[in-house]
Amino acid sequence: MNNTKEIFITGFALFSLFFGVGNLLLPPLLGYNAGSDWIWVTLGFMITAVLIPILGILAHAKLQGTMYDFGKKVSPIFSIIYCIIVYLISIALPSPRTAAATHEIAIYPTFGTSPILTSSVYFGLVLIFVLNRSKILNFIGKFLTPLIVLILFLVIGIGLFSSKMIMNPSQFTTPIIDGLLEGYQTFDAIGAVVVGAVVIISLNLKGFTSFDAKKELIKKAGLIAGCGLFIIYAGLIALGAFYGSEIFVDGTLSSDMQRATLLRGISISTLGNIGNTFLSVLIALACFTTAVGIVTGTADYFKGLFKQSQTAYIITAVLSCVVGIAVGQLDFHAIVVIALPVLMFIYPITIVLIILNVLPEKYATKTVFRAVVLITFLFSIPDFLKYIMPKEKLVYIQSLIPFSQFSLGWVLPAILIFGLVNVLLRK
Repeated sequence: MNNTKEIFITGFALFSLFFGVGNLLLPPLLGYNAGSDWIWVTLGFMITAVLIPILGILAHAKLQGTMYDFGKKVSPIFSIIYCIIVYLISIALPSPRTAAATHEIAIYPTFGTSPILTSSVYFGLVLIFVLNRSKILNFIGKFLTPLIVLILFLVIGIGLFSSKMIMNPSQFTTPIIDGLLEGYQTFDAIGAVVVGAVVIISLNLKGFTSFDAKKELIKKAGLIAGCGLFIIYAGLIALGAFYGSEIFVDGTLSSDMQRATLLRGISISTLGNIGNTFLSVLIALACFTTAVGIVTGTADYFKGLFKQSQTAYIITAVLSCVVGIAVGQLDFHAIVVIALPVLMFIYPITIVLIILNVLPEKYATKTVFRAVVLITFLFSIPDFLKYIMPKEKLVYIQSLIPFSQFSLGWVLPAILIFGLVNVLLRK
C-alpha cells in the first residue's frame, strides 16, 4: 500500500478511536458557559484533550510496545498494576459510557427500546469488530471517520456562518483551568496509551516490520489526528459560544442530557429536521469506534500477559463486552459522576508517564521516573479524596499545596522533583 495513503488511513483511524461521545458533547457546553472567554477555555481544553494524547501517540511511536512499556522504568510490578487498573477503568467506564450515550441520544428517542437491548446489540457488534481486529484500521480509517468528519464540518460550518455572534457572559473565573480539567472527561490521555498499542499491533499484522518506518508513520498519523481533534474541538467550543445562546435549553445546563439538548438544538437549527438524524448517526459512530478501540486494546494487553494466547484475547474481549452491557445500562450522567474521582486518581500519573516517555533518555532515567511518579501520586491524593469525603476536611491540606484548589496540586511538585533529580544526577 502507498505509504502516504497508509499514513492518512492510520491518522483518520486514530482520530476516530479518540473521538467518542464525551469529545462531542463536552466542547459545545464548555463554549456556551465560557461565552466571551471561549478562547481561554479552548486553550486549556487543548492541553489535556489534544496535546497530551498526541504526546502519548508519539511515545508509542518511540517505544513500539504495549502500555506495559510506559511504566516499566518505574518497576515491572508498578507497570503491571498500572496497566491492569487502566484497562479495568477503560472497560468499566468510558467503554460502557459510549453505549449509554448511544442509547439515550440516538436510540431511545427514536425507537423507545430498553437500555439492555441497546447495550446488548451494541457490544455484540463491538465484539465482532474486535475479533476481526486486523481490519479495524482500514474500515475505521476509510469509511467511518470521513463520515464523522463530514457531518461535524457541516454542523460547525453552517452554525458559525449563520450565527448572530451573541455570546453569554462567562461563567468561569479561571477559564484556562476549567477548560483543562474538562479535558480530563474526554479520557483521551488514557485513550492514547490504550489505542496507541492497538495501532502498533495492527500495523504489525499488516506486515510493517521496520521500526523506523512504523515510527515515522505513527508520528505523522498522530499529527494528522491531533490537527483533526484541534479543529473539531475549537469549532465545537466556538459553536457553543457564538450559537448556543440562540438555542433555548431548559435548566442549568449542568447535566449530560442538557449537553445533548444543546448540541441537538444546534444541529436542528443548522441542518433542519435532518440535523437530529445526522446527530444520532454521528454520536453512534463516534461512540462505537471508541468502544472498539478500548476493548481491542484491553484484549491485546491480556493476550500479551498470557504469552500471546489467542484464547486470552477472546476471553478478555468477551468479558469486556459483558461488562459493557451491564454498566452501559446506567444513566450517562451517573457514569460521568462515578468517573470523576477515578480520573483524579489515574490521570495525573498517566500524564507524567506520557511526558517522561517522550523526553530524551538522558532526562528520563529510571530514578527520574520513580521520583516523579511517586511525587505525582502523593500530591494528587487530595484531588482524589475531595470527591469521596467532605471537602471541609481537606481545606487545610489543600491550602499548603500550590494549585491544589484547582485540582492541580501535583503539577508543581512533579516539575520541581523532575528538575531536582536531574540536577543531582549530573553532579
